[in-house]
Amino acid sequence: MRVAVVGATGRIGRETAAALEGAGHEVVPISRSAGVDVQSGEGLDAALAGVAAVIDASNTPTQNEAEIVEFFGTGTRNLLAAGQRAGVGHHVLLSIVGIDKGQKVPHYEGKRTQERFVREGSVPFTIVRATQFHDFAAMVAGWAEQDGAATIAPLLVQPIAPGDVGEILAEVATGAPVNDVVEIAGPDTQDLVDMARRTYAARGQEIRLVPTWRGNFDTSMAGEVLLPGPDARLGRTTFDAWLAAGAH
Repeated sequence: MRVAVVGATGRIGRETAAALEGAGHEVVPISRSAGVDVQSGEGLDAALAGVAAVIDASNTPTQNEAEIVEFFGTGTRNLLAAGQRAGVGHHVLLSIVGIDKGQKVPHYEGKRTQERFVREGSVPFTIVRATQFHDFAAMVAGWAEQDGAATIAPLLVQPIAPGDVGEILAEVATGAPVNDVVEIAGPDTQDLVDMARRTYAARGQEIRLVPTWRGNFDTSMAGEVLLPGPDARLGRTTFDAWLAAGAH
């Protein structure tokens, strides 16, 4: 199959493209470096010609909610419109497990906007909601790190390896659309503070961690809101295996 990967130069995009190519599919990279701008729509029609499926693994580094919503909303509208014109038969969106539980997180608002546009569009779709990735704990602590210390919320998560996400996205995209949500997660639940501590130790870094609900995440993220349902598809790679492989 000819499959377009949006955000092909990003971490998940690279993993997804590698999985597709490994299975014998043709990958069409959708990124500015490839001459395609999803935000403006420039180059999209030409890039999607002959494409059977689109995988949207795009992301933005901004933490401003309005900018996040604009990024995901504009990109999704442009992708769906171009996909309809090109006759794309399957739009696969990478989203996040549990975003419909009222959490006060700017990034989640952008993903909710994406999901709504995909559901309301005319292109057959599958929304793949993934749990947090294995490096999420250290990344979150890094946002708050100052003078050798970092605040971090004690989230309960079930992290998944980026490589496993890429493999599942490739498999979903080359299958039939379900016009619904599919959840994916790692094999084990973890505490985010412990994950950060162990990740820093594996990397040889000494950072004092301060558990709190007054940092990047509030109590709307507490409890089991980030855990997948009982029918979630589980990746193979454990957090321990990721640590043993170098925590990168």
